[in-house]
Amino acid sequence: MTTHTICATCGTQYAGGPPPNGCAICNDERQYVGWDGQRWTDHDTLRRQHSLRIEEDDGLLAFGMTPGFAIDQRALLVPSVGGSILWECLPLVTDDAVAAIQARGGVRAIAISHPHFYGAMVDWSEALGGVPILTHEADRHWVQRPSPAIEHWSGDRLALAPDVTLIRCGGHFEGSTALLSHRGKGALLSGDALQVGLDRRHVSFMYSYPNLIPMRRADVVAMRDRLASDDFDAVYGYSWGRNIVGDGRRAVDVSFARYLERMAAPDGAAASAAAAKLHREVAGIHSA
Repeated sequence: MTTHTICATCGTQYAGGPPPNGCAICNDERQYVGWDGQRWTDHDTLRRQHSLRIEEDDGLLAFGMTPGFAIDQRALLVPSVGGSILWECLPLVTDDAVAAIQARGGVRAIAISHPHFYGAMVDWSEALGGVPILTHEADRHWVQRPSPAIEHWSGDRLALAPDVTLIRCGGHFEGSTALLSHRGKGALLSGDALQVGLDRRHVSFMYSYPNLIPMRRADVVAMRDRLASDDFDAVYGYSWGRNIVGDGRRAVDVSFARYLERMAAPDGAAASAAAAKLHREVAGIHSA
């Protein structure tokens, strides 16, 4: 049986064979090589050492590794007309997780926001019956385990169903993607393109989160413009509970304004007026 190596720092699975000299994902300036050097594991080892936490996270069925591993993202099952979408992937897939998904009707596709969350996406697809894996064309060169199941979409928007749209946000990666669910009051599943802050009232924008490299102002402006016409009440971040529940559209708008005002750094009266306006908007969110 072929062993597919998994990076212990970012959780990315590689095609079978000897481990590479280093992880391409971690050697990029957006990630990092672990302080103890490059380390590798595999799916069987992870299965012995970890299990999956399976429970609701603010209304969506969620999956995450326990104890935590690598970047420690969680995946979400998003209901949709014609079949649910699995948003993001993990380095480990288990029988219990597959059974929980099948009990809710299975999935029609897997959609992933960016390369840091590819995990063992091919294993997940195979376990779920060979469903397609959707990643953006701009990030195809980051795929470390190719598969016929992987479909690279292009452009800025892809309608998966009448109630689910993928939106290329860019910024963090060129193909960084968010998922917009139109069900109910709407929800934006933001991956790392818009990172939900620990106050769970704002988002922010970084080219590299672990290495603290800000996102370029032009990329944030482009992201703001791509999302300008979309309405949503909730924003789901990348990890457990890191969600904005209620008034998500306004929280995102205020966060765009805050970031762009600070990155622009205007002088004198213009700076004072922009700061005063921003403080009023932030105060409005906190009093809501």
